[in-house]
Amino acid sequence: MLDKNFVRENLDSVKEKLATRGGNYPLDELISTDAEWKKAIARSEELRRQRNEASEAIGRLKRDGVDTSEQQTKVKEISGEIKSLEETVHAIEDRLNSILHGIPNLPDPSVPVGADENENREVRRWGTAPEFDFDPLDHVDLGANLGILDMDRAVKIAGARFSLLCGDGALMERALINFMLDVHIRHHGYREVLTPFVANSTSLFGTGNLPKFAQDLFKLEGTDYYLIPTAEVSVTNIYQGDTLDLEELPKKLVAYTPCFRSEAGSYGKDVRGLIRQHQFNKVELVKFSNPSVSYEELELLTRDAEDILQRLGLHYRVVTLCTGDMGFSSAKTYDIEVWLPSQNRFREISSCSNFEAFQARRANIRFKNEKGKRQYLHTLNGSGLAVGRTWLAILENYQQKDGSVVIPEALRPYMGGKEILKKEE
Repeated sequence: MLDKNFVRENLDSVKEKLATRGGNYPLDELISTDAEWKKAIARSEELRRQRNEASEAIGRLKRDGVDTSEQQTKVKEISGEIKSLEETVHAIEDRLNSILHGIPNLPDPSVPVGADENENREVRRWGTAPEFDFDPLDHVDLGANLGILDMDRAVKIAGARFSLLCGDGALMERALINFMLDVHIRHHGYREVLTPFVANSTSLFGTGNLPKFAQDLFKLEGTDYYLIPTAEVSVTNIYQGDTLDLEELPKKLVAYTPCFRSEAGSYGKDVRGLIRQHQFNKVELVKFSNPSVSYEELELLTRDAEDILQRLGLHYRVVTLCTGDMGFSSAKTYDIEVWLPSQNRFREISSCSNFEAFQARRANIRFKNEKGKRQYLHTLNGSGLAVGRTWLAILENYQQKDGSVVIPEALRPYMGGKEILKKEE
């Protein structure tokens, strides 16, 4: 979340930056509520001072044998007013926090201003799109023909937006997870963690998923547990409430987890296949950075995610999201988009973001700076990569005229040396 003192002292600038994100944010109400809170605090402190002075006077009068009934009645009245005021202060604090928690992060000055995805800015491309002398199939038909993807049985088991991978399809999903983890650990210097696949509301608040996006989550009935929408939640909150030493930064972690999203508000979008599922696998990169170098770390993190696609030989591009297309907690985001022949377009396979201190302030994660002073660090994360979307991109880009699929060379050692996917006999 934003620092309310910063908002108060830079109100016009904050309004201007938030206007580029679209939506209406009650900043004036935030400022007036903050002023109301400060006034109540000041009144409470004044009453406490009066009570202390009265109590000291009562002590002196009693020592002199003077009746202090009147003074004691006054002290009781002051105490009653203080108690009532404390309740008012707590109510104002709740209202203030409710407003503050619903305000998104401020975009970095380098982020292009725009209303939606159509105004995102392309940064670079890698590779070339495959050329076919036949009409390429999409991953659903390819997977079904090969006998490695069964959407109908998944519906029978769980419902729409779930998938069932079989045989070499399941093997390739597992191979991709291990391949991604190994590259990030051995070549990019990340430390692997295996976190819980559920998180409590405090953790989800810390990353900005709650309270604003509760409708996107699966909550376990009768508990404070939610299925995680991404490993970003569990990995970031490893250091919830902690203070890291400067020498520990940047701290680089990688985790595989299944992810669960209700996809609220996405009805009718990407209903076919694996693009938008309620459950999917992902390898996530998370960094905890010194603020002074966090944007350099964002560039490195994005390159680490790109390296997976390069090793797999998949054509992609990188775009900077404009202000109107950024996530709630992000200050800057790069989307990596892989080429899908069946759609003749690029589709997102990773989002790499710098949240600056937005999440750290919510989760109370700090570090000791060069002067030994505690301050909020910067958090970053990105998919390295979304496994299901990588799986389908391989099928579509490496498909052959006979319906088989060539396995990228880098992935073959993880699939027992198998070089091609063919229909199982």
